[in-house]
Amino acid sequence: MNKIFLILILNSLIFGLDLQKPKNYKQHHNIKNWVMSEKLDGIRAYWNTKELLTRKGNKIHAPKWFIKSLPNFELDGELWTKRDDFENIQSIIMDEMPSKHWKEISYNIFEVPHEKGDFLSRLKLAQHYIDKKKLKYLKVIKQIKIKNKTHLKEFMEEIISKKGEGVIIKNPKVKYFEGRSSNILKIKKFSDMEGEIIGINMSKKTGVLKSLKIKLENGTTFNLGTGFTKEQRKNSFRIGTIVSFKYYGFTKNGKPKFASFLRIRKD
Repeated sequence: MNKIFLILILNSLIFGLDLQKPKNYKQHHNIKNWVMSEKLDGIRAYWNTKELLTRKGNKIHAPKWFIKSLPNFELDGELWTKRDDFENIQSIIMDEMPSKHWKEISYNIFEVPHEKGDFLSRLKLAQHYIDKKKLKYLKVIKQIKIKNKTHLKEFMEEIISKKGEGVIIKNPKVKYFEGRSSNILKIKKFSDMEGEIIGINMSKKTGVLKSLKIKLENGTTFNLGTGFTKEQRKNSFRIGTIVSFKYYGFTKNGKPKFASFLRIRKD
C-alpha cells in the first residue's frame, strides 16, 4: 500500500473527518453581516452520498428508509430530536440495530460540503432538494442575519432560556472550507471539552467513584471529580471511554478549571 495513503487513513482514524470546526466567539470579532443559528445538541452526521458518518468517521447505522431519500451530494448536519434530549438521541443513533425510534430523529443541515458558491447559496441547494422531495425529516437550520451584537446577545439568551446549547455564527460570504476557522464561531453558556478516561479512582471505604483521571488531546491529564449522579458513581465508567465535561478557563499548568462531568460520548 502507498505509504502516504496509509498515513492519510491512519490520520482519519485518529482525528476523524476533516469537517468545519468553530472557534470560540470573542467580543473583538467583527461579525458585521454574519448570520446566526441555534447550535443543536445532537449527534453530528456527515453524509458522503453513500452513508452517514459521525464526526470521527464511524458509520451511523441509520435505517434504509432514512438513507434512501438523501441526495447525491454531501451534507453536514445534526441528528436531533428536541432540546435537552442528548442521551435519548445518542441511544437511538449509536445503536447498531436501528430501531423504530429513528422516526423521532430529524437531520438538520448546517452545511453542504464542497459545493460552489457562498454559504447561503450552498444551503439553498439543500433546501431546494428537500422541497422537491417533500422530506419531513430533512431540514435546513434557519440562518438569521445579525443586526448587531445586542441582537446576537438577545438571541443567545432566548436559546439558553429554552434549554438550548448555544449559538453558531458564520461568515456567509466565504467558499466552503475545512478545519477550524475564525469564519465560524460558537457561543455557549460555558466551555466544554472531551477527554479519555485513563484511570478510575474508587473509594475503598464506600466503593463509589471519587474521580476519573482524564487525558486531553494535547496529553494533559487531570482528575475529574464533580458533576456525577449517585448512579454514575456506582462504577458506571470504563478505561478508554471518551467523556465530555464543562470548565471555566485553565490553570497556569494548562488543566481545566472547575471541571464538571457532562456525559459519555459514543460518537
